[in-house]
Amino acid sequence: MSETIARAWAVRRRDGLVLGFTDHDRALSFKGIAFRPDSGLSARALVQSSGLAVDNSEAAGALSDAAITERDLMAGRWDAADVRLWEVDWADTGNRRLIFRGHLGEVVRSGAAFRAELRGLSEPLNKAQGRVYHPRCSAALGNGQCRFDLARPGYAAEGAVVLEDGDRLTLSGVAGHDAGWFEHGRLLVLTGAAAGLSGLVKADAALPGARREVELWTALGLRPAVGDRVRLEAGCDKRAETCRMKFLNYLNFRGFPHLPPEDWLIAPKVNR
Repeated sequence: MSETIARAWAVRRRDGLVLGFTDHDRALSFKGIAFRPDSGLSARALVQSSGLAVDNSEAAGALSDAAITERDLMAGRWDAADVRLWEVDWADTGNRRLIFRGHLGEVVRSGAAFRAELRGLSEPLNKAQGRVYHPRCSAALGNGQCRFDLARPGYAAEGAVVLEDGDRLTLSGVAGHDAGWFEHGRLLVLTGAAAGLSGLVKADAALPGARREVELWTALGLRPAVGDRVRLEAGCDKRAETCRMKFLNYLNFRGFPHLPPEDWLIAPKVNR
């Protein structure tokens, strides 16, 4: 059987697209997935352990219009994609075993090829756990801890791109919000080649004629084109005052605003 063993990969993106790859010289098929030999994905030695150490490996492949494209990589569409790896008998694909499951980590492009870090299911165990005690809120706006509904009127707006310059976008059709209303918020592209991509808002300013200028912390992997529709979501700077006055959500505030500041904690105490 060792003479008929091949490796087969299935990679599922967050949008549901599934691609199959194999290092065999002809296509394989099982679990409803076609594993292609001509897509150029391979892996280095897989490192696994029986304890809680993080499994790791690296996959390498060629950019191809029929498989993994440079545009999709730059857009982040393959970030955190689910990965499964089997050792399979190519003469009888029912004889196989799953040897790795995890997701893609950092992806690095070089010329017409790419390298992608593989992270095993034990990767989350390597992250710090527990709650941080800090005056500012630890929840993400709109999540299960915050419980704020961003669909409420006034907390989101849609507009069209009229000017794009890297990390700066000028939008039309966005009116009725104070300057800075969307700072620390999110911009989501709704249409066009960059649809589905999002970025964090560094600053925004209201312009005459229902226009708005938005600056992102980092430019999107794919630049939205003029005319593409985008959605802006209100931003939160995590302060108790913002939670109370802007979002009327102080009952769900997850910070500790009455903690003494660090200067007070380290200042020498004077006997009275």
